[in-house]
Amino acid sequence: MIELPEFIRTEVYHPLSVHFPITLLLVASLFKLVGIWIPTPTWRQGGSLLLALGVVGIWIAIYTGNLADGIVSRQICDPTVLKTHENNAYLTAWFFSGSLLLDLINRFDLLSGKILRILVVLVMLTGSGILVYVGHLGAELVYEQAAGVNVPSGDCAGF
Repeated sequence: MIELPEFIRTEVYHPLSVHFPITLLLVASLFKLVGIWIPTPTWRQGGSLLLALGVVGIWIAIYTGNLADGIVSRQICDPTVLKTHENNAYLTAWFFSGSLLLDLINRFDLLSGKILRILVVLVMLTGSGILVYVGHLGAELVYEQAAGVNVPSGDCAGF
């Protein structure tokens, strides 16, 4: 069997694309939370920018996760962990997408006020909690089930 170079294996794209949205969305949540008490443009607009970039990133991560699914699901012992990871990733993406929609509604003054800003933060914090769980499941897939990991032969002949 011919081994593909590491950068061509589609299951590798997911870990490459997932870490930025995790960071962006968690920091965006922090910015928006601080922005409730310190309503400066740095916190509010910074949080909005990080949220928008994170939402784009999380949908890219879901796309690349779907690319990896067909390959990884055949290699792991417990596919229910993968399915739970996938389902909660979608839930996370929808929570943050909803937050972005509410944030845009607030930004363009369709509805505004402190209650809407607090609602945005609450939805983001809920999404953050689920995001941490999704990350835990992803780590479990990689470190306990070797999902997407190239396991070398016993004699390491491929190196």
